Amino acid sequence: MKKMTKADIVTKISEKLGIEKGDVQATVESFMEEVKTSLESGDNVYLRGFGSFIIKTRAEKTGRNISKNTTIKIPAHNIPAFKPAKVFVEGVKSNVQVK
Repeated sequence: MKKMTKADIVTKISEKLGIEKGDVQATVESFMEEVKTSLESGDNVYLRGFGSFIIKTRAEKTGRNISKNTTIKIPAHNIPAFKPAKVFVEGVKSNVQVK
């Protein structure tokens, strides 16, 4: 499985659009910061055809501290999550082979 980094994304967009890497880097950084800020303020982000960055709530649960052999209570909390669009999921299913 190949890995793609933020630098790889910036390079590909720069080559594809003919824009300087510095400008693309600033745009990608701004996009990520806006998504992060929106989620931190409690707003979900919906990108039609790509997916949604949403806030999921995890319920309170009981966990175990195995080193001390005690139970601990993990409080309810929110976490960021990504839910891909149906078109996106279908594209991955049809184009990526199972290994």
